[in-house]
Order: sequence, then C-alpha cells, then structure tokens
Amino acid sequence: MAAETQTARSEGETYAQRPALRGTRHMVSAGHYGAAHAAFAILEAGGNAVDAAVAGGIALGVLQPDIVNVAGVAPILVRMADGVVWNIEGLGYWPAAADPELFVRKYGGAIPEGVLRTVVPAAPDAWITALKRFGTMKFGEVSAAAVRFAEGFPMYPLLSDMIAARRDKYAKWASSASIYLPGGQPPKVGDLFVQADLARSLTYMADEEKAALARGSDRIAGLEAARAAFYKGDIARAIVDYHRQEGGWMSAADLAGYSSPVERAPSVRFAGTEVFTCNAWCQGPVLGQALNIIDHSALLAAGHNSPDYLHMVVEALKLAFADREAFYGDPRHVDVPLDGLLDPEYGTQRRAQIDSRRAWPEMPPHGMPIGATISAGAMTPGAALAASALRQDGAPTGLPRDTSYICVVDRWGNTVSATPSDVSSESPIIPGTGLCPSSRGSQSWTTEGHPSRLAPGKRPRLTPAPALAVAPGRYVLPFGTPGGDVQQQAMLQVLLNMMLFGMDPQDAVEHPRVASYSFPDSFEPHPYLPGRLCIEARIPRETGEELARRGHQVTWWPDRIWRAGAVCAIHADLKSGIMTSGADPRRASYALGW
Repeated sequence: MAAETQTARSEGETYAQRPALRGTRHMVSAGHYGAAHAAFAILEAGGNAVDAAVAGGIALGVLQPDIVNVAGVAPILVRMADGVVWNIEGLGYWPAAADPELFVRKYGGAIPEGVLRTVVPAAPDAWITALKRFGTMKFGEVSAAAVRFAEGFPMYPLLSDMIAARRDKYAKWASSASIYLPGGQPPKVGDLFVQADLARSLTYMADEEKAALARGSDRIAGLEAARAAFYKGDIARAIVDYHRQEGGWMSAADLAGYSSPVERAPSVRFAGTEVFTCNAWCQGPVLGQALNIIDHSALLAAGHNSPDYLHMVVEALKLAFADREAFYGDPRHVDVPLDGLLDPEYGTQRRAQIDSRRAWPEMPPHGMPIGATISAGAMTPGAALAASALRQDGAPTGLPRDTSYICVVDRWGNTVSATPSDVSSESPIIPGTGLCPSSRGSQSWTTEGHPSRLAPGKRPRLTPAPALAVAPGRYVLPFGTPGGDVQQQAMLQVLLNMMLFGMDPQDAVEHPRVASYSFPDSFEPHPYLPGRLCIEARIPRETGEELARRGHQVTWWPDRIWRAGAVCAIHADLKSGIMTSGADPRRASYALGW
C-alpha cells in the first residue's frame, strides 16, 4: 500500500477527491466551512491560533446547532510555541441538587430528555479561559462572526435533514420549535436560518465586555465581564428561572461557581511521536490505550485495510473500550488508574489477549492495570454492563447525538485542537436566549458501581475528545472528529494512515473506515451491539467476508457515511514550515490556509 500510494503521488494523483491544502503562514480545518472562514479571518487580522479557534468554535455552535451548542461543552487542547500541551477541560458537572435515585425511582434508571439531564454549561467559560490564558483578542472580536451567522445563514442539506428527522423532538418545547420549526415546518435547503435570540445573547456578552473596557478595565477584566454576563448576569438568571419553573436542578450557585480546569494533557508515545489526549473524564485515553495495544510493525506487514490489519485495529479498540467501561469517570470522584492504563507494558499485556484468527464475540473483559481497584461492595463492571446496557442486534440506526471539531496552526507555532458539542433536541431552548444548556447528562449512568454513575458535582463521561500528536523537531498534528463512540476509532485509523502509510491529511481522512459497536454506547439508554462491525463499502467485499469468518458481525455501510466520523487534521512540518490540512467530505468540513 505504501508503494502504491507513492506511485500515485508521483503521477500527480491521490486517492482523495479534494486537494490537500498546503501553506506556510497559517491553517484551519473545521467541521463547517463557515467556521473555517471565521477562524481564518481572525488569523488574517493578526490573531493567534487560540483567538482563531475560539472564533471558529463559537461559530460552530451557530452553524451546527443540532450537534453543537454555544452553551454546551468544549474540551480544548492548546500547544503554544513553548511546546507545553495544555487541556482546558470544558465539561460541566451535575447541579448540586441532582439526585440519581430520582431517576431510579421515577424512570426505572433512565435519564429522560428534558431539563433534568442538564449539566452546567462549560463552553462559554472554556472559550473565555482560552482567550485569557493563551489568546490576544477580545470576546467581542472573536464572537463577531458567530453573531453575523446567528442573524441568518443559508440552510445546508445535512442540517436540514437532521432538523427534519428530529421534528417531533423540537416540537415538544415551544421555545425550541420557534427556532427550529419556523412556521411549524423544518427549514429547507437554501432557506435563511435565523437565530435572533442567540445573536442577542452573544451581543450581550460582548456589550458587557465593552462596558468594562470603557470603565478602564484591561483585556482580561473585559473577558471576565463577558463571562460574568453568562454565568452571573441576565443569561444565568434566565436559565435558573426556567429550570425552577420546569422542575430542573440548575441554581445560580451552580452557574456562578463553575470554571474549567486547565491541566497538562496526558500522552502516550507511538512510533517516535507523542500523542496527547484529554483525561479520563472523557474517552480521550482510549486512543492512547489502543496505540499502546497495537503492534505497528505487524500492521505494516499486514498491509493497509487488509483483513489482518483491520482485525488487529478493531480488537485493540475493543480492549480499550472495555477498560473505558470499567474505569473511566470524573477523576475528582473516582480513582482512575490512568498511569497504569497508559503504561506501554500494560498495552503489551492487553495485546496478548487478541486472537489473530477470532474476534471477541462480546465486549472483552477489562484488564487490571497498576493502580486499579474495584470498590468494596460495588457492582463489578461486568455486572454493571449487564444491568445498564440495552443489548441489541443489527446496526446502529438512531439519530446522531453528535459534535463537531476545529483545529488551527498559526505562523508563530501555536496549535489548537478542540471538539465543541451538545445537541439542541433533547432539552429545551431557554426562552429569549437561543441557548440550550448542556444536555450532556445523557452520558452518565444510574447503575450502582459504574464509574460514571451520576452524582452532584460530578461530570459525565464525555465522548468529545480532541487529540494532538507531536514528533519533536519534525511535526505537530492536531486532529479530531465528531461521531460519539466512533470518534477515537476514526481518529486512530486516520492517524495510522498518516504515520504508517505516509498519507497526507486529506488522503488519510478520505480513505474508508470501519467502526465497532461491541460495547455500551456512551449515550442514554446505552445500547450494546455485541460483535457488531460496520464497514464502509469502499473496503473490498472479500475483506469484509474474511472478517465475518473471524467472528465479526459485519454490517455494510455505503461507500461514505457521516456515521464513520468526519476527521479534520493539520500536519505542520517543523523543518520546512509547510502546513498541510485535511477536511473530511463525509460532512460539511472544510479547510482554509495559505
């Protein structure tokens, strides 16, 4: 495969349908073309990668409001030119009044749609924290494009389809229907989609900043004023009043007390490259674990996307997901043995559990890394799985509860990788604000003994999980994707495409992928499809047939499908200064740079 790829390139051809963008000044790749433009405009105006990523990230909450919310979540990785990789965690916690037993008593353990699954909105604080610590611009400057988009942008096909598919959900709440079902109907492609209340909310935050600056405050104090407008001002009051009216748990103290932790990002080393992810409050370490489990020399020998190759990749992922189910949770509330999980020797031990000729028919048993304990009296992870997961046959068919992504590299060597998220159809828009506070409580459990069982002040186990690879002196590579539990799977396959087979980012994101569902879904009601493996149809039929013979429950996807993720990436060559981007055409992703 490596030789074939090189031959194709020497003839001026690539596998990709789009060209790989290359430049030397700055580059952005984002889940929507409008967000890419918003970020690029900031770079052209002299802002750095952080300023640009914040502008693009807030814009994604306007342009992809079905899967990203301005009042949602926003985990962010930042690498400034000094080389240190920081993680702004950007995930809110359950309100202090949250009661897991209520869900057990009243809903049979389910976490229903509506205000009760709301956690504290984290994205506004995360973006402003990024600007304060690492940026150079004001909130009003970076939010200006989002305000313009909120005043109206042309409806595009995927968003139109997703709103139509969720029509009944939006219709449940008048405040949501007024935006997403104008005139009682889903917007059609080409219609001007207006979110006037959201534009006013963002403008209010910018106006509070402007007023602080007029009083003589500096940029940092101005940013804090914009933040206070959301967490202590009129927006906070609207959220609290609505929750009180509708039986929700959110309080003024919950909002006023929130701040996004900023910590050094964990990493693993793979083939000479340091791969950074977020901590185990999200699924980010699954990527690091899978990299430790796979044998890259064996993958190279097997050949790209061959039966042996895909079998090894999928089985490694299944082992990592088994550990996710057993150990991942908010580290402030549960003891996550992260150092043990990311230990290369532990990865080698887990690799020994892969049978090269036979797939695990179920989710494999979890391992016992150094530092791991099972709480005395607690339900074992296996029993928790049996109690909490809804076992299903077939392929996943439900509507996506999804996310987006943006990455930026600037001319000063600063890099950002961020995965903003949260849907707008599972809980109501707060009237008059255009905001749907984070419904990420859907990624908690009510099962006793589960490491991600909800509790007051505890964060759900998040799926959005950006990554950033660094080969010292050679390259920096931010990458990420939407896709729920498919995220780490798509990211792993794209990273291997680049690192092992020499593909440029655009080639790498466009090649066909597979996805396993042989573990409990992170979203309520946590369905579980034992052995299920979905394969894009551009992979040869005989490859899928061989995987089926090894025990994988194969389902064929179309040639390209948004369910396989939509990876964006930028490869910044530290020697030549050339940046090369990739933007996945499976969705509305685009890259810009020069």
